[in-house]
Amino acid sequence: MNSVDKVTNILVVGIGGQGVMTATEILAEAAISRGHDVKKTEVAGMAQRGGVVSSHLRFGPKVLSPQIAPGEADLIVGFEAAEALRWCHTLRPGGLVLMNTARLVPPVVSGGLYDYPADPVAEIRARGIEVHAFDAMAIAIELGDMRLGNSVMLGAMADHLPFPADVLLASILRRFQARKPEMVDVNRRAFEAGRRADAQSKQAPVTA
Repeated sequence: MNSVDKVTNILVVGIGGQGVMTATEILAEAAISRGHDVKKTEVAGMAQRGGVVSSHLRFGPKVLSPQIAPGEADLIVGFEAAEALRWCHTLRPGGLVLMNTARLVPPVVSGGLYDYPADPVAEIRARGIEVHAFDAMAIAIELGDMRLGNSVMLGAMADHLPFPADVLLASILRRFQARKPEMVDVNRRAFEAGRRADAQSKQAPVTA
């Protein structure tokens, strides 16, 4: 994504309970293990009740601020499709959106305050933005546990980072080895499934 002397900006967004903050922590741990200076910040709106969540992660040789300014994100990772669409203004020209297409409607929609977009993927592509879209929830369920969606999404990110995919995988597996060693193998498989889903979902942007 970036050369070794540049700062990498990743915005992870979704709904409370999807693991947005955990994913950002794992990404940060992976970056730290490669010697990067890391800054991150999270904003959670009613996260425990399914509200929207955003997490900014910046890493490189020297990072002064954790906040990603509009037009500077290298990668937007949407655990939820409408949230990915809502944050597209932060993406730099030539940046990438990775998106879980499973629909998880936030309270602001179910409460009637906002309408859910009919086709978030198409709306983003119509802006000339490259999108890799796939159903992370369906992949997780196929592997036997909906909670594996976090590792699926991390796997999808793995080939878009300025360090080898194995570095991120090691960061994931260390967590499970320490807390739930019985979950190490299935999370490894979820990670690899996410990498495959990303590779299969590549599509050139559509110019509006």
